[in-house]
Amino acid sequence: MPHRPIRIAVIAALLLLASCGIALPEDKADYAGEWHSAEMDLRITREGRVEYRRSQGKSTTTVEGPLQAFEGEDFIAGVSFMTTRFDVSAPPHEDGDDWYMTVDGVRLKRIDR
Repeated sequence: MPHRPIRIAVIAALLLLASCGIALPEDKADYAGEWHSAEMDLRITREGRVEYRRSQGKSTTTVEGPLQAFEGEDFIAGVSFMTTRFDVSAPPHEDGDDWYMTVDGVRLKRIDR
């Protein structure tokens, strides 16, 4: 089967493209950093990588993947059809000397940029 290596290469290329996200748009640069609360950790890189961990009682939810899109203040991360929408009710803002953002109902403080 001489066409098998070509098919594998095409499938691999499609999977690679599906996993690619977008870099953080300039108007959303304040989202970059490590955000923390007692129950949630969120890391967003300028390159568009999202790492999320939330503990609620005995369960823990984690999401890691590329940033796919912004819809208003909300953002979507993940791969292909396995994406997660993050509801941002308060976008990054300065309060005194610290930065805060509210995601999925949780107020987060930026601990590192």
